[in-house]
Amino acid sequence: MTPDLSDAQWFKSSFSGGNNDCVEVAHLGEGLVGVRDSKNAAGPALVFAPGEWAAFTAGIRGGEFGS
Repeated sequence: MTPDLSDAQWFKSSFSGGNNDCVEVAHLGEGLVGVRDSKNAAGPALVFAPGEWAAFTAGIRGGEFGS
């Protein structure tokens, strides 16, 4: 099932710079989280289940994706 994203409230991180190379996130119903490219708002979006999003954000906080 594909969630309806037409009323999603997309936002960027407060840490985003002004270069427009950002992702946008939307909290959807049932704990789902949408992610899209800010340069292509009409393009595709990824949708993550609550557990997937929690694992991803925990990895970020834990430095798993740092260089």
